[in-house]
Amino acid sequence: MTAAFRFSTSATEPQHRSSKWNAVVSEAYFPLELQFRDPVRFDGELTRSELGHVGMSRLTSDPVNYERRRSHIRSAQEEQYLVTLPRATSVEFRQLGRDVRCDPGGFIIERGDEPYRFLYERPNDLYVLKVSRRALAERVRQPDRFCARVIDATTGTAGLFATMVSHAQSQIDDLTATARETIGRQLLELLGLALNDASNASESGYSSVRAAHLSRVEKYIRANLKDPDLSPDLIAEACGISKRYLHDLFKDVNGTVSQQIRDQRLVAARDRLQASRDLPISEVAYRFGFADQAQFSRLFKAKFGMTPSEFQRSAALRPA
Repeated sequence: MTAAFRFSTSATEPQHRSSKWNAVVSEAYFPLELQFRDPVRFDGELTRSELGHVGMSRLTSDPVNYERRRSHIRSAQEEQYLVTLPRATSVEFRQLGRDVRCDPGGFIIERGDEPYRFLYERPNDLYVLKVSRRALAERVRQPDRFCARVIDATTGTAGLFATMVSHAQSQIDDLTATARETIGRQLLELLGLALNDASNASESGYSSVRAAHLSRVEKYIRANLKDPDLSPDLIAEACGISKRYLHDLFKDVNGTVSQQIRDQRLVAARDRLQASRDLPISEVAYRFGFADQAQFSRLFKAKFGMTPSEFQRSAALRPA
């Protein structure tokens, strides 16, 4: 079990509170420029933990203006997103020329590789998730299109995602390392589903009919990854469209049906290897529809940069 990091300005001398808060926030997320209404009297608390590929934090503080500048981005190693759920009062956010106001009951996504401005005028309580672009892109197409957009989290899959974030945060101290990794994967899956459900056809660049067909196809693929007979013919028949139209749909997202099937199988197999570290690699390969272990290993290394056995060994070194 790994203890969460906790910081409170209550243990910091007043003249150092603003600078210390700046350092703690930058360490938890990435470098930012902060402006305080009253730096000396400022109060804030931040708790953060790692849930596998997801960084989870809870931030409560007096009003602050956070700014991500071009100078901060030059040293960034990997594109990261912040998913912010305000709980006490509204937040205002500007990025990519868009201004949005997110009230409690919604959430927004911030791109770490683009400048932005984020603020709240009254004391606030926020849940913030930090995820890599690669991890999110495995679960939702073109995640950048959801940035600077308010997602309603009062109902549906987005509501379930918000509820799980709250429950995970409340139980974080009692979770084992294995449980944290599992919950992190589940949060990513729910976030991907919530974003797909919230997808607006007018922003995606193709008609609502094509968007609906593509969404149904992607859901069918995810639900049938273990079927060794999963193919464009089977998908087209199950979704009630022609094979030619199916291939045409994936031209909208610069890919192919076969690539989608393969990539989703590899992601699912990787998650299975991480969750069940004693499973034979051959069993995982066959379970997710790969012809043989050699093919699986070759494709796995091409996508993730290591073989399944190397990944399994690295996962075994983590605390259980």
